[in-house]
Amino acid sequence: MRPQLLKTNKTTNNPNPLISSSFIITSVLSLHSLSPAIRLFSLLPFPSPLLPFNSLLRSVSHFRFSNPNSLFPLFFFLQLLRNGISPNRHTFPPLLSFLSHRRYPFPAPLHSFLLKSSFIPSDPHVSSSLLYLYASSNHLPSALHLFDEIPRINKNLFLWTSLIASHNNAGLHAQALLVFERMQYSGIRPNRVTMICSLAACSALGALDMGVWIHGFVKRSKWEVDVVLGTALIDMYGKCGRIDEGVCVFESMKERNVYTWNAVIGGLARAKSGEKAVEWFFRMVEVEGVDPDEVTLVEVLRACSYSGLVEIGRKMFESICDGRYGFRAGIKHYGCMVDLLGRAGLLDEAMELIEMMPFEPTVVIWGSFLGGCRAHGNMRLSEIAAKRLIEKEPENAAHYVVLSNLYREMGRWRDAEELRRLIKERGMRKDAGFSFTGADDALETFG
Repeated sequence: MRPQLLKTNKTTNNPNPLISSSFIITSVLSLHSLSPAIRLFSLLPFPSPLLPFNSLLRSVSHFRFSNPNSLFPLFFFLQLLRNGISPNRHTFPPLLSFLSHRRYPFPAPLHSFLLKSSFIPSDPHVSSSLLYLYASSNHLPSALHLFDEIPRINKNLFLWTSLIASHNNAGLHAQALLVFERMQYSGIRPNRVTMICSLAACSALGALDMGVWIHGFVKRSKWEVDVVLGTALIDMYGKCGRIDEGVCVFESMKERNVYTWNAVIGGLARAKSGEKAVEWFFRMVEVEGVDPDEVTLVEVLRACSYSGLVEIGRKMFESICDGRYGFRAGIKHYGCMVDLLGRAGLLDEAMELIEMMPFEPTVVIWGSFLGGCRAHGNMRLSEIAAKRLIEKEPENAAHYVVLSNLYREMGRWRDAEELRRLIKERGMRKDAGFSFTGADDALETFG
């Protein structure tokens, strides 16, 4: 390799170092080894080594390594630092981007290095890349701290949108909307990506007022409602209880995909308009010729469950199991059917389905079944479901409390007191947010 590289350098007489860099890049990608790359790199006579260094770093950062957890670009960067090569502002965005996609959990040392080297907070590109790294690894307090240190003039739209998206990804939807409001006050005009991220937060929170404001902004800005933005709007309206507005958005769209249809059907399911949801499903499949996916059928089954459409739900489930739609029933489809049968009081059939399903029943499935059993006063099956929940989550005090209450209702006072004593001895605390007295909340997890 070395003689060939030297020969090529002598014969080409090309002053452009990018030509030589390509040989280095090729060598790294073919060898998957750090030391040969460093040796080859040192052979090139560059006035400044940063150009091939950054080029090589960009290449290895985008390369798909056989080991998905490989941190080769980071090791390469550290090795080059040890060889006395000082990075510049173009060095860090590709490296930080690579680490973000790997959800690298230790960004603090890099942050310290960048501070000492004065790359942050002065350089907006480096700052935004580091912020995204913090956010992707769920170091949101550090991301916010870094964001607040960045000069206002450098807080661009990308930074704001990254912060909103990162809070959404961490499940901090209320904070995501607070960041969105701060962005508005700062005078930064949002783009489509910003609005889609903010609509996702509205959907999760049921924040209808903010969702309506965003829709109004879209209208005032005369943006075309494309498939992504339109689907986000429909999903927001459906989850905020205004699927009628979502349907209006749907009808105004020039292009739709399966996710758009899923948003409408899911919104109708939540509105307990089961028959309409089924009608929309058949319009989607038979009239528009759109192939459903697994989520589509989850939404249809959930619509049947909410609206008590037992026979339709059975037929839909059988069609899925027969492979009519190109996939087999998954655990979420089984969970929806258990809920459907439990709500309808068909508890023995639901229990039989749980026992024969090709998956290990989850806590949500047992909880949904328990809700149906209690609603229909079946103490025997309620006890079985409660015990299964304890087996699944032996440290969750809520399950013991449910079983203890069942024993009280059955007049089994000694058993109830024994469970209460066990809770106290183990120092367990009941999770106040956990209850399966109804099945609506449990069924939401299947969507």
